[in-house]
Amino acid sequence: MHRILASVLLTACAATIACAQAPAAKPAAAPAIAAPPSLVVLITVDQLRGDYFDRFGSQLNGGLGRLSRGGAWFSNAHHDHAITETAPGHASLLSGRFPRSTGITANRAGVFDNTARVLGSPDQLGASPRQFRGTTLVDWLRAGNPRSRAFSVSMKDRGAILPIGRLAEQVYWYVPDGRFSTSAYYADSLPQWVTRFNNRRLPQSYAGRSWEPLLAEGAYRERDSVIFEGGGADVVFPHPISADSAVAASQLIGTPWMDDVVLAFALDGLEALSIGKGPHTDVMAVSVSATDIIGHRYGPDSKEVHDQILRLDRALGSFLDSLYRLRDSSRVVVVLTGDHGVGRIPELAADSVKPLPKRVSMASLVPAIRTMLRAANVDTMAITVDFQVITANRAAFSKGRRTADEVLADVAKLIRATPGVARVDRFADLLKADTTRDAVARRWTHQFPPDAGVELVVTQTPMTLFGTITASHGSPYDYDSHVPLIFHGAAFKAGRHREFVRTVDLAPTVAAAVGAKPLERLDGVVLKRALK
Repeated sequence: MHRILASVLLTACAATIACAQAPAAKPAAAPAIAAPPSLVVLITVDQLRGDYFDRFGSQLNGGLGRLSRGGAWFSNAHHDHAITETAPGHASLLSGRFPRSTGITANRAGVFDNTARVLGSPDQLGASPRQFRGTTLVDWLRAGNPRSRAFSVSMKDRGAILPIGRLAEQVYWYVPDGRFSTSAYYADSLPQWVTRFNNRRLPQSYAGRSWEPLLAEGAYRERDSVIFEGGGADVVFPHPISADSAVAASQLIGTPWMDDVVLAFALDGLEALSIGKGPHTDVMAVSVSATDIIGHRYGPDSKEVHDQILRLDRALGSFLDSLYRLRDSSRVVVVLTGDHGVGRIPELAADSVKPLPKRVSMASLVPAIRTMLRAANVDTMAITVDFQVITANRAAFSKGRRTADEVLADVAKLIRATPGVARVDRFADLLKADTTRDAVARRWTHQFPPDAGVELVVTQTPMTLFGTITASHGSPYDYDSHVPLIFHGAAFKAGRHREFVRTVDLAPTVAAAVGAKPLERLDGVVLKRALK
């Protein structure tokens, strides 16, 4: 018995030693954890209408075509606020909040700041984000990793400043003398890489050139000679640039070449600042503005806008090629959108829109309003007409013959009787209304906070413009609010989505893709169907 037991023990012991000496079985491999994106690139095209992709899509084989076909494309995206302008649009993109929350309610309440001089250009209006309230994606990233940085560039100061929010990051814009600069809010002097770029005098190199159509005549459906374009001046291709280099640098903003220069500066800054090279996530915001300048001058139905979109498509294609040579494309998120749309030239829209579009001058109503105030024994400056927004100094009515509400009712009646005005609303009434079926009312409530002091808001009839500019935007109608929204990169599923979404959804969706946590309540939501 003992011998049998000893034999069993020896056998067990030998088996144990053999097991100990044998190589251990490998455990099942854990799923690989993808590294977070190292770079978020926001490309904002100023005045990029949402329908341009369908209108010109068969000819878009560069960056616009690549992003729309390879990304999560929301083709029914809107800026869901009423004053569809550059400043409110740019401020909402990386903040995920409506103008009522960002404090940027109009271009005139944008970035102007005389305490923040533009470096090297004392004659330029100072600019800073001091009027911006709250946070952006850049703040959220830095809260998770202080090494995250941002770099932003645009032809326009507000296009460069507002996507980044209040942080003093690397922010630059174009000065009409042909340089890129920044303001004292961000720096005391320009870094060497900016000076080197400016010394290349790239804008001045376009002196003496002419903007010609990119494609053959048969590729365009639009008439070239439309008298309502550009006030009747310089309406036909080619469009020459002055041979004087200083003049050419200022004229460049109205040509497709302005976008080329901005994109070249963006790539220079990407490398000089090592943006997107680290293990953390950086942000580069690029706002290209030539489409806006050309659209204002020639209108969205023009051959010039058609050619500009084709050239922008090719410029963005080259930009993306260079970007992906410099950075690992698998770790780059690219988002493309617009800051607003644009309406047709009123005189050209007259055949298809009823009532007939007009050009309304709100300033022409001011004398009658001052007469009302004088008759009420109230300071004639007690009511202010600021384009489509009317405010009042209610304290000024305390000793008058009539109350503020009585006079404002008469002001509203006067404005409603003006040809080209569709509606005049008490802002306080809109805040209490059911806006689910009234997009115009909803967009006005997204524009201002309840305590903004806004008394009346004016909505024009479709395609009617305040002012004399050839074509413009700024209304709560879909043609001004509709922009594309495209997410491109390894985190996103390619496909076209036709449901209604808002541009405030951009920031929370990108935040979800890069693992950033918003620091405040947002108006936007995560577009989960875009994410893999």
